[in-house]
Amino acid sequence: MLCSECGKNEAKVHVTHIINGKKTESHLCEECAKKNQALLNSSFSMENLFSAMLNNAFNAATYLPSKGCSKCGMTYDEFRNTGKFGCSDCIDTFKQRLLPVVKNIQGYEAHTGKIPKRTGGSYKIKKDIEKLKFQLQQSIENEEYEQAARLRDKIREMENNI
Repeated sequence: MLCSECGKNEAKVHVTHIINGKKTESHLCEECAKKNQALLNSSFSMENLFSAMLNNAFNAATYLPSKGCSKCGMTYDEFRNTGKFGCSDCIDTFKQRLLPVVKNIQGYEAHTGKIPKRTGGSYKIKKDIEKLKFQLQQSIENEEYEQAARLRDKIREMENNI
């Protein structure tokens, strides 16, 4: 794809702007991208993103009077505006308000993360067994006994491999 600015060089920088629902795309070569730094500059930051999520409507339903952190004194409103904690105790102080946000973002409250393949062998198997046991319980509750038997056998096999 050629640069949409000069039309000569290959486009290496692709910029998409969505303003008031209108999408505009620019495909620029390196030279034109350097010339148009203003086009590329953005006020995006993770703090702004997190702050916007905290201000979302689903969090307003759980709004409680502002209680400050006992260690640093930061209030939830201050945290919501900045997207940054004042200290490590803020997480515990604002936990009840943060759990719905975390659950909405990743689908569950507990962080699972990723495990390096070379170091997490048995840990990964244990986590997989936990998931299978949960699926087993659901299969039993739904009276899907054939599926439950398959899951039971798979769990036993994995437990023997640990």
